[in-house]
Amino acid sequence: MRLTRRVSVFLTGFGVWSWIIWPTFLKNIWADDRSWQHGPTAFFGVHLVLTVVSLALGTAIGWLGIRGWRGARSASLGGQHG
Repeated sequence: MRLTRRVSVFLTGFGVWSWIIWPTFLKNIWADDRSWQHGPTAFFGVHLVLTVVSLALGTAIGWLGIRGWRGARSASLGGQHG
């Protein structure tokens, strides 16, 4: 399956957006009083898992966007997709 350039740009942008938003979110959660009481709380743990999963998905989606862009570019140049 080939992705259009528009879809590829959207997916890549989503990946970049994830890496901008989620570390900032985790930094704010880290500083929240509900995150620590004699060690990390469930509040912190849940948000840490949410952040890690979101970064993993953002990375995968961004990588698909990059691959799609490369595929669309090579197809427009008459090259092989691979």
